[in-house]
Amino acid sequence: MTTSAKAPAPRDTNPYTRPRRSRWLGRAALGLLGACLSVVLIGSAFFKPSLAAGQLSLTPRFTLGAWTADLPTHLPWVAAFALLTAAIIPLRAVQWRHTLGERAPGFRHRYHSVAIGAFFHNAVPGKLGEFVRAFVLSRRQGLPFFESLGSVLVCKLLELAALIAVVGVALAGPLGSGASSLGPAVLAAFGLFAVLLGLALAGARYAGRLCAWLDSRGRLPKLSMALGHLGKGLGATKSPRRAGLAFAASFGPVLASAIAYGVALQALGVEHGLFAGGIVLGAISLGQLSPGLPIGMGMYYLTSSWAARALGAAPEQAASFAALTHLATFSTQLLVGLVSVLVYRIRLRQLLRAKAEMVAADAPTGPDPALEPTR
Repeated sequence: MTTSAKAPAPRDTNPYTRPRRSRWLGRAALGLLGACLSVVLIGSAFFKPSLAAGQLSLTPRFTLGAWTADLPTHLPWVAAFALLTAAIIPLRAVQWRHTLGERAPGFRHRYHSVAIGAFFHNAVPGKLGEFVRAFVLSRRQGLPFFESLGSVLVCKLLELAALIAVVGVALAGPLGSGASSLGPAVLAAFGLFAVLLGLALAGARYAGRLCAWLDSRGRLPKLSMALGHLGKGLGATKSPRRAGLAFAASFGPVLASAIAYGVALQALGVEHGLFAGGIVLGAISLGQLSPGLPIGMGMYYLTSSWAARALGAAPEQAASFAALTHLATFSTQLLVGLVSVLVYRIRLRQLLRAKAEMVAADAPTGPDPALEPTR
């Protein structure tokens, strides 16, 4: 009696599934590496690394048990910090009015879009907050996505300019000598702002011309449409009046955040702590610019605890500052944004599917019933 050998399983010859699987594995590996690096960076607030005789050792900066028991005593300044952090969302909605120009919708729609962006920025990996913010407003109000996104980019650019101004004033004040190590970082931020401003001005001026050139030759219609809408979104940079009003409004969210950090430092006993909030905000913002790996949380702990120690905070105070401000920021923006997500009845699956459609077409489609607010 003979038995037939089992036929080997067919190989996957589909050219589309293999790249998709490779991308998934690559993202998983990148996420794992980012998580490991974040753990190391977070640990820098609690342990001091040292290298002796070729061996790496970690020395606790303070007693963890006493530090944990002391956390409830920080509740008053954490509550004040959370209130100031919540105020950033409506202040950004006010700022957005000036970069959107004549087509700006009412405050309520801008506020919900900013809040939903903040929710997804904290709830979903990838720092999609500003993208989601632009997309929700465009979908809800029937604006082209890239026009909405261009207006958001101008908002972020002007916030960077306001932040540089606030940090410059803080360094020129009573903390100038104690925070002199941040001087090169401020200069680097100013250089970054100059480069981004140049790109925004170039985009506002030449995007329309490039769009017309592509249209005249019948090439890349989707790219041509996206460039035209992006140029309109960047249009605030071409109007001194709109740019000036938007820049003045940019100090609202920046000062709310700087004061929040200042209140925390003052409560922790840092000399001139209220004045130092802008400096810490600048250090944290520069740390969040790290590209590539998803290590935002780790960079936050590293930069915030380092800045607090540089300003005179004890190691245990610096760790409390990093941990509690991060927790307050995360929970506040998540809860405030969740209210707007529930009002608009948004589901992540709907948003991602509609996002792909909008980016592909980038055309005003009218209000989307899926993003209509409840009555």
